[in-house]
Amino acid sequence: MARSFILPPTGFGPGSQPEEEDGLELDYMVMPSGMRTFEPHFPKVDDPSEILMAINALHRLGDLASSWTEGSANLRFDPPDFDDRNAKVFADALGEGEIAARIDRMPGIEAQESVFAGVWRIREIGNRKGEYLEIGPVPGAVFDHGDAAPPPPAAPSPGVVNGPFLLTEILQHVRARRENGERAAPHIVSLTLMPHTPEDLDYLAVSLGTGPTTFLSRGYGNCRIEATAYPTVWRVRYYNSQDALILDTIEVSDIPEVACAAPEDIRDSAMRLAEVAEAMS
Repeated sequence: MARSFILPPTGFGPGSQPEEEDGLELDYMVMPSGMRTFEPHFPKVDDPSEILMAINALHRLGDLASSWTEGSANLRFDPPDFDDRNAKVFADALGEGEIAARIDRMPGIEAQESVFAGVWRIREIGNRKGEYLEIGPVPGAVFDHGDAAPPPPAAPSPGVVNGPFLLTEILQHVRARRENGERAAPHIVSLTLMPHTPEDLDYLAVSLGTGPTTFLSRGYGNCRIEATAYPTVWRVRYYNSQDALILDTIEVSDIPEVACAAPEDIRDSAMRLAEVAEAMS
């Protein structure tokens, strides 16, 4: 009698194959999961008349955001001299978004994106009273590169294999971007996919130098973006939720797109600011 085809053939399925001698099982790397989405926060207030300063400031901030246009300079908003309660309500309404930045110059600057994309809280390091807000894709200070000059290429040391070739490719695109301006598309070198040695990475780090700006993004997993001494060269590294490096790149661009708020997001933030202010009134 023929065997029924409803039954699976032997030699397939769990337990059908011999286990590894060491008893280890295949372990997959945990990939980034989950993304933060906008969740408006309405501070609980019994009497809206007590927080009119904060409400009015949110309205003015929304109006200013709606006036921003793509390609224009960042817009600055200086909060009024709040009392403690209005200051807390205003800060709570802005919340904390996905991206933070630090610019190590004199004076140093810390920037934190609010829950409204493209609305940045800016303060000088060590000066709590000097906080203001900026509206734009990234904080404007990111583009102030100062007078620092890139270092000369490092001399290859033992163990350096592909570092000089990668550096040549990067610098070619730096020159092309300088010559073509806005017409030059971003160029990404994936160190994760390229064969390299630890000495190659050290060679690139020394040859590209260190810039003043660092971004930390908490979108899908975590992303760390570090400026080099070349204004248009960035080290961009992606980590999963276990803080394991999953993608290591060098990007030639004015600024990596992952750090920027999109123009449509800024327009959306303007509408949301108005909605939050209206809901609190």
